[in-house]
Amino acid sequence: MRTTDDAAHALPPGEEPVRRILVTGWFSFLHGEATAGDVLALERVREVLGGAGLPHDVAWSPGFRPGALSLERADPASYSHLVFVCGPAHGWQIEQLHRRFADCVRIAVGVSVVDPASAAVRGFHRVLARDAAGAAAPDLAARAPVQEAVPVVGVILTHGQHEYGGRRLHEAVAAAVTEWLAGADCARMELETRLDARDWRLASTPGQLESVLRRLDVVVTDRLHGLVLALRSGVPVVAVDPVAGGAKVSAQGRVWGWPAVVPGEHVSPAALDRWLHWCLSAEGRDTAAAVAGSALRDPADALPGALHHER
Repeated sequence: MRTTDDAAHALPPGEEPVRRILVTGWFSFLHGEATAGDVLALERVREVLGGAGLPHDVAWSPGFRPGALSLERADPASYSHLVFVCGPAHGWQIEQLHRRFADCVRIAVGVSVVDPASAAVRGFHRVLARDAAGAAAPDLAARAPVQEAVPVVGVILTHGQHEYGGRRLHEAVAAAVTEWLAGADCARMELETRLDARDWRLASTPGQLESVLRRLDVVVTDRLHGLVLALRSGVPVVAVDPVAGGAKVSAQGRVWGWPAVVPGEHVSPAALDRWLHWCLSAEGRDTAAAVAGSALRDPADALPGALHHER
């Protein structure tokens, strides 16, 4: 095995001409994982291979990309070379890869070498490491193609509010919204309006939460304060009322004059898609900004009079 830290070079020549390359990584293993860094490193490798005119396929874990080419379906006889991308070159999964693709020239690129003497490392014909002693190379993700920006969506859902009894649609609404979000091309951020000074995952002051909200493109919520705090911050919001017949979420939508409120009985991907598209449009953003600056009747203004009211 020969090693080098120069991970930016094109695929080196092997013992036979390159016919077709199978590109693998930890994202290929059924019990592995796909991280953003790994997949960006993969995109960099694909960019280099494509630029060199080298035909290749990518093997994906069926748990991450169902229906795509998997290691189990990849025929070793169809490939002259195997490239392993990113992550630690360590473990039984990689050792098994060497055995299954024993007739291929096997190259690791952008990997960490935990134990140079391990069978996982020694099974590669060449290792283009990112952590070679004295000459570490930048991780492949650093030079990956820039990804297209997507909307950042804050998600504020509740599974409580049992005071509504038989009118509760909360579980069905949450299931419909989260299933829809899983297929939406957006960056999702789960948020909570509950404050807690002891839990680092939660805001401990309203200002901390609102600082996050103001940086979002859209909020998706079935909570009254999810709707109110988003609009107060000038952020468009897709609200779903989780109570049959409508309750406080719908009432606040009317008070604010905010149209993007979906009844829980009628929540659907089509309705959510329509309102998300509207919220991301110039009209949606302008409406949210106008609503945030509008003067609303405030019940607190009537409090002094109520306190002095004689019975």
